[in-house]
Amino acid sequence: MTIDFEKGGGLVPAIIQDARNEAVLMLGYMNPQSLQHTLDTGKITFFSRSRQTLWVKGETSGHYLEYVSHALDCDKDTLLFKAHPHGSTCHEGTASCFQTQPPTGLGFLPFLEDLIQARKTADPQTSYTAKLLQGPLRRAAQKVGEEGVETALAAVAESNEKLTSEAADLLYHLMVLLSAKEVKLDDVMTVLKQRHQ
Repeated sequence: MTIDFEKGGGLVPAIIQDARNEAVLMLGYMNPQSLQHTLDTGKITFFSRSRQTLWVKGETSGHYLEYVSHALDCDKDTLLFKAHPHGSTCHEGTASCFQTQPPTGLGFLPFLEDLIQARKTADPQTSYTAKLLQGPLRRAAQKVGEEGVETALAAVAESNEKLTSEAADLLYHLMVLLSAKEVKLDDVMTVLKQRHQ
């Protein structure tokens, strides 16, 4: 992979994307040394234009961006990185420098997974999710079965709006069950990818 650092005066833009939900986290700039440092350490490293030095994202806050992969664009002058954020990415304390709302589309699923995980220690008197997670596993499993039947019935006898609602219930309860068993969405995605290679 030949990167055209010269076009940008020795720097290329580096877009950082969350590897789990594909949300764009931030934009920085890299030179050959910061790219090599990223690959050597596994921590996203930029070149600071204001300080004129390498800058490991999170070196002060502890909110590192753990390198997963990268790709070069068609013009060979912009890099796209996938990373696992450890804490907030933005200096303002938000997950992304661009987005303060939950991710949209399928990117919402990892966000929901994190919310469900956080409910494990919530009060079951005030949280339905906590009640399912802290109750007997068979109850969470039973809810998946019930919602599966309701989804199937809605598909053949109800409107698409009702089917969508039932499918949302099914997906939510399945994610609760997966969380109760400590199974991650990434584990499920790995199996799906293996089946379709």
